Amino acid sequence: MSVRELVVLGTASQVPTRHRNHNGYVLRWDGEGILFDPGEGTQRQMLRAGVAAHDLNRICVTHFHGDHSLGLAGVIQRINLDRVPHPVAAHYPRSGQRFFDRLRYATAYRETAEIVPAPVDADGVVADTGAYTLHAARLSHPVESYGYRLVEPDGRRMVPERLAAHGIKGPDVGRLQRDGVLGGVTLDDVSEVRRGQRFAFVMDTRLCDGVYALADGCDMLVIESTFLDEDTALAEEHGHLTAGQAARVARDAGVGHLVLTHFSQRYTDPGEFERQARAAGFDGDLTVAHDLLRVPLPKRRP
Repeated sequence: MSVRELVVLGTASQVPTRHRNHNGYVLRWDGEGILFDPGEGTQRQMLRAGVAAHDLNRICVTHFHGDHSLGLAGVIQRINLDRVPHPVAAHYPRSGQRFFDRLRYATAYRETAEIVPAPVDADGVVADTGAYTLHAARLSHPVESYGYRLVEPDGRRMVPERLAAHGIKGPDVGRLQRDGVLGGVTLDDVSEVRRGQRFAFVMDTRLCDGVYALADGCDMLVIESTFLDEDTALAEEHGHLTAGQAARVARDAGVGHLVLTHFSQRYTDPGEFERQARAAGFDGDLTVAHDLLRVPLPKRRP
């Protein structure tokens, strides 16, 4: 059975705490696994969450600050230790190639798996698998940073009532789906568009065009909310978002499920992030992430 869910490995910003590991997020998308921003300790968090190296098909790094990338060394070595049989693509800002290379070869190990570097240097499509398209968009942070957006192609859903009205049943349904027309009845006459699901991952950034482009119409948006609203000036100075800013982005972009993460250690009450997000007018599904949480993608929208 296909599974689409977010597995949260870590939720801390800058430094790990007693309760929060460095960043790390795995998107399970049917038979694939995409690892986002593996900070320090990600390999151990994967074990705790039941995510194996074999589950990973793609690694996406937004930028090369340590809390988003120091775990690359361990994850890549584990992929090789476990002899993962399929290629694993790695996306990251091209300007950080030297950091990727250093982390990939941080220590001696035997290479047995195929890591495929695919650096990003502009907005646009970075991968198209047929099952989904992966886009990147530039964010606003002191170092070059990109967010990622996964888009499933739209499909079609056959409507039983329409099929019955036209007397189409059995093998004729398949013929109509294959050929697009049957006895003067078109596919449009008996079906409707099934909107493809959309997922976005937005880490360290100020408000910018890229944030809105990534979030637009997403079923799930995973977004940093490092600061609370009373520290908006601090967020702007350091290139981050507040809970209220993230929630207003989600509200204006029509997001279905908002996942807030990447919290500063200065705050002790996670509930305040939810309160400020609600006060900002977001009324969809809302999750304040914690380590080892699993969040299913919402059901398809009509």
